[in-house]
Amino acid sequence: MPEFNYIVVGAGSAGCVLASRLSEDPNVTVALVEAGGPDTAQEVHIPVAFGALFKGPMDWDLDSEPEPGLGGQRCYLPRGKMFGGSSSMNAMIYIRGHRADYDDWASAGATGWGYDEVLPYFKRSEDNQRGGDDYHGTGGPLTVSDGRSNHSLCAAFVEAGEAAGHKRIEDFNGETMDGVGFYQLTQRDGMRCSSAVAFLHPALSRPNLTVFPHSTAVKVAIEDSRATGVWIRRAGQEDELLRATGEVIVSAGAYESPKLLMLSGIGPADVLPLFAIDVVQDLPVGQGLQDHLMTMINYLTDVESLFGAMTPENVDLLLNEHRGPLTSNVGEVGGFFRTRDGLAAPDVQLHMAPVLFYEQGLGAVQTHGFGIGPCVLKPTSRGYVTLRTPDPQSAPRIRHNYLDTEQDRATIVAAVRIAMEIAAQRPLTDVITRPFDVPDISSDAEVAAYVRRSSMTLYHPTSTCAIGSVVDPALKVYGVDGLRVVDASVMPSVVRGNTNAPTIMIAERASDLIKADARS
Repeated sequence: MPEFNYIVVGAGSAGCVLASRLSEDPNVTVALVEAGGPDTAQEVHIPVAFGALFKGPMDWDLDSEPEPGLGGQRCYLPRGKMFGGSSSMNAMIYIRGHRADYDDWASAGATGWGYDEVLPYFKRSEDNQRGGDDYHGTGGPLTVSDGRSNHSLCAAFVEAGEAAGHKRIEDFNGETMDGVGFYQLTQRDGMRCSSAVAFLHPALSRPNLTVFPHSTAVKVAIEDSRATGVWIRRAGQEDELLRATGEVIVSAGAYESPKLLMLSGIGPADVLPLFAIDVVQDLPVGQGLQDHLMTMINYLTDVESLFGAMTPENVDLLLNEHRGPLTSNVGEVGGFFRTRDGLAAPDVQLHMAPVLFYEQGLGAVQTHGFGIGPCVLKPTSRGYVTLRTPDPQSAPRIRHNYLDTEQDRATIVAAVRIAMEIAAQRPLTDVITRPFDVPDISSDAEVAAYVRRSSMTLYHPTSTCAIGSVVDPALKVYGVDGLRVVDASVMPSVVRGNTNAPTIMIAERASDLIKADARS
């Protein structure tokens, strides 16, 4: 049977980093197991086209259970099923979160994860086109750049935000986040720079890295409370055991990592026997799920939006001049806000798209418009992930419990009002022809009713294998030697912002922790 020093399950944002960093040592062997295949589709690399991947073969195409806070609505949950994982189908926004996020983790027991300790790992990954400074790095694998689309509707949003009294921010990852501005993006020459492009592709030629594409991880093999390998399933073949002489590292994401642990007997002792799974270690795996809820507000305009942008002329601009509307990440601009006095950091984020975005991103766009999406940035609600069946190819059962707390319900109502106030300022009022789908803001009850029917995930699930409950600060699973979890699921709580950059940081730091253990 094949044997490796390290087996990494999942070639997403974290897995690509780990495969690259661990295989830098030619004396170790690394296996990377990925349920999807190579990231070769043009829709992956053309920034504006990522929505075309929704519900296709490179999407896990998950759905939540009916969400009580959203009137029983099920939420569509796209997740990347290919090299790069969700970094190959996200909006490429490079946001790290707020200093307070990491300092709060550390003060609650996540030793080593304070802001000053993680900042060097953000910088190590980064090759920022603006150059290096106290907050940014250069020369790293991940290209971080200013957007090249700079759509006029997005510029109008930023100006309207300033007119509403919000400061213009040039760097949301610098000294302060509060205000409006253009996001920096994980793009290189106007194209997507996913974790696969940045980390995995350059490492694929290494003889000590073996990738197993189109391979489902069935369960982690555990002997005498030690992870010894991973059982995988490939189409048309019997299940195969890959042996690990060093460590098994689960990096399958906040939905799939807890599923794999539970299939392996690591999870709640009162749940696993219901699926005829023997309990190896009783841990609250899958509990504590957090995500950012976003409510979409849409307006029609007579300004040319991204609708109809996929023209031969724009394709030529992209491929030959690396500019034009096809470089748009859709969510080009946004901002961070506080809904009340006394907050240590923002509790609301806005994304603005120069195209209509409705019906959870699945609505058919047939005319020009734009959308503004306010979200609850630091939710207090918690959900869960659990098994649906003991079949490893079954989707997990997911409930976020969005808006489960009064604080979250009040925050999203305030967030919608912030978005509407910005939309009521020039120059946005100059380009709005009429509302497409907007709330009645005459009362909080009307806003809340709109939220229940017009909300969706912002694609940022975390915290289902959290530090302190499932893994220790070194990301080792409690009670099982040789097993770590390294992805967004280990976050004790969701960060204030988009989660791709923090996930890459987590994997960067984890690679150092793993190497240090191997040397000791």
